[in-house]
Amino acid sequence: MNKGIKLSLVFAVIAMVFAACGNNKESEKRIAELENRLQELEGGNAATPATPQTVTPEEKPEGPLPSFEFTEEEHDFGTIDEGDVVEHTFKFTNTGEAPLIIQSAKGSCGCTVPTWPQEPIPVGGTGEIVAKFNSKGKPNVQNKTVTITANTWPKQTRLRIKAMVTPAAAGTSVDGPVKK
Repeated sequence: MNKGIKLSLVFAVIAMVFAACGNNKESEKRIAELENRLQELEGGNAATPATPQTVTPEEKPEGPLPSFEFTEEEHDFGTIDEGDVVEHTFKFTNTGEAPLIIQSAKGSCGCTVPTWPQEPIPVGGTGEIVAKFNSKGKPNVQNKTVTITANTWPKQTRLRIKAMVTPAAAGTSVDGPVKK
């Protein structure tokens, strides 16, 4: 039998078990038996129940590590008009003991787009992360983050931007210029 037919059969039997009058313990036992049988038919081992995976916290790597030192970790654009596209440059220095490699930088939503250096930053070297925020469709108070993943400890660093976005008047286009 193919997998789809097996699954349909199992679900039909489970539905009948629930629909039938009887003891809940008997129903649960029957469901467990059917699940074990399905696992056997699919080639699994029904004798060993699935064990939940444990999440182990990451340990600090040994050896010299790079480190970010930002001139600021938060920027307030103040009051802007809905539709404005604004950007801010976060400057940093690698104050660690090894070259700094940024794997990624992600905005908390699609309206916040970061750019970052793709090449390693040497010890004592500087770099910039630019956070661009598009306020189109984002009226009122906005708080966004840029999460940077790098070979630092901890692996992630967060930068914050905020703005008070004045809503556009009804029927007004919200495409605007870039402000710095």
